[in-house]
Amino acid sequence: MGLIASGNTDIGRKRKTNQDSYHLDMEHKIFIVADGMGGHNGGDIASQMAVKVLPEYLVKNIEMEPVLLLTGSIKESNRSIKHFGETHPELVGMGTTIVSFYFKGQNIYIGNVGDSRAYLVNHKKIFQLSRDHSLVQEKLNYGVYNREQAALDPQKNVLVRTVGFEDDVEVDVFVYKVNKNDIFFCCSDGLHGKVSDEDMLYLINKHIPDPTVATQAQADLVIQTLINQANDNGGQDNITAILVIAQ
Repeated sequence: MGLIASGNTDIGRKRKTNQDSYHLDMEHKIFIVADGMGGHNGGDIASQMAVKVLPEYLVKNIEMEPVLLLTGSIKESNRSIKHFGETHPELVGMGTTIVSFYFKGQNIYIGNVGDSRAYLVNHKKIFQLSRDHSLVQEKLNYGVYNREQAALDPQKNVLVRTVGFEDDVEVDVFVYKVNKNDIFFCCSDGLHGKVSDEDMLYLINKHIPDPTVATQAQADLVIQTLINQANDNGGQDNITAILVIAQ
């Protein structure tokens, strides 16, 4: 399976530091977005640790069954970040979201903790493949209100699950059989919180009208266009995204 991939991160227009990190590994087909949180640089340290520890663990244990491997790699990131915070008192409570793609055989394995998201664009339609671990999502799960009402919730940034905050973490892993010309996209909430799914789909389809002949330049343009759109819509948070096209 051939892949074209592009990723980038941007500080946004309101933050003084960028606490997002990302990782592209074309050789091992590992792609990660991490959105850190915590004062005194804790968020950027946590996200940087995540995109370092996760692929190192995965490559070291590459013969493991993929679901267990991806779960284990995120749990190892959790342990490392938690331990680092405990040994540096000024960083206690730091953590990060993680959304990761791991391509193996004909499948993509998507690991997720937090509210960074994974999407699929297939036949000009967009599908969210991950599920947010947020207070708002919990309210949606229980039918407290609908998605339109959820967008107005003042607690929409409150997470119920992160990497590095507890001794252990529950990891969601989704498995999807990859079809040729599938477009996979993952991003921090600095993007999906400012650019609607419909607008994401429009911009991806606009700049990649035919995935069968997609180019690296088109993938790069999509990423930069989406980041620019998030900034144009306010840019209140750091913005990070990765796009992967299966060919």
